[in-house]
Amino acid sequence: MKICIAGTRGIPDNYGGFERFASLISASLVTKGFEMYVYCPHYQNYKEKKWREVRLIYKYCPRFLGHSFSQFVYDLLCILDSRKRNFDVIYHLGYTSSAVFMKFHNKKAVIMTNMDGMEWQRAKYNRLTKKFLLFSEKLAVRRSNYVVADSEVIKGYLDKKYKINSLYLTYPVGKVEIDNSCLPLFLQPEKYFLLISRPEPENNLDLIISSFLFSKTSYPLVVVGNFSNRYGKFLQKKFHDQRIIFAGAIYDHNILNALRQFSLLYFHGHSAGGTNPSLLEAMAAGSLIVAHDNAFNREILGNNAFYFSSADDIINLLNSFKSKSDYNIWINANLEKIHREHSLNLMGRKYAEFFNSVTRYSGKR
Repeated sequence: MKICIAGTRGIPDNYGGFERFASLISASLVTKGFEMYVYCPHYQNYKEKKWREVRLIYKYCPRFLGHSFSQFVYDLLCILDSRKRNFDVIYHLGYTSSAVFMKFHNKKAVIMTNMDGMEWQRAKYNRLTKKFLLFSEKLAVRRSNYVVADSEVIKGYLDKKYKINSLYLTYPVGKVEIDNSCLPLFLQPEKYFLLISRPEPENNLDLIISSFLFSKTSYPLVVVGNFSNRYGKFLQKKFHDQRIIFAGAIYDHNILNALRQFSLLYFHGHSAGGTNPSLLEAMAAGSLIVAHDNAFNREILGNNAFYFSSADDIINLLNSFKSKSDYNIWINANLEKIHREHSLNLMGRKYAEFFNSVTRYSGKR
């Protein structure tokens, strides 16, 4: 069976999120006998034809148009290219810039779309963009043979709003190996706090960092992410303080996992979207998590985390917190949940079972 994954910035992953998912699941499915393809932008550094026996297809992505507009061109070129390749299944990760072009797909291919989160609710978008995203969401549901939800909350929303039975398939987490030699030399185990995030308003970085600075803790907050966009630069300028370490983008999983495990507390501020892969990776690395209080995070963490919805929640926690080891029961429960529900072996098997049940489509969309 020929399956392609579209909608990512290529593999091997340098970004996390969908790129990490595409890397893990495509390599897993190859070992199960599937012929896997992943579309990649022409500019990525890795230029080989294959990665771990996954075939890579490079298409032009005009970055000079800016991130948003370039994605529309890139997704269109990927869809047009897919018409000649006789894929059995085309799996779109996200729909923002692809849904308007899905009508151009080969009508015999099975179209799947991972709906990610409720994109039109994200705070960073203006009213017009939110209307377009809601329109794109409707198009994606209508033009896909299968709609994938990565969380039960998202599945409930999609099923109710569009009267469908979406597929619940969450993210896999690869094997986590911790090497304490990967911890940066300027950090000592359990003597720093950690925040890994893209600089977007709905990720609550402003709230977390400002609250941290109002606390009495003497330990630093290490902030990991690519802060080169406008909002990221604003945050760096606003929080120019010796207790805040902006470490930049880190894509080495060994370093990231060491940072996660040896942090005293790990802050997760995501408030929009479904299951966030970075949260699962923090759980798998043994982080003690402080999460924004919303249905998405509670679905994953249950009672095994601290939650915040205000500055006072964060300040009071930091001022009273004493020992990570006091919460080993939470950490171990999260590790068990990862092994039970999100392991790569499990999710690879679930995807393989689903794809084996799919037959080529022969109707109109």
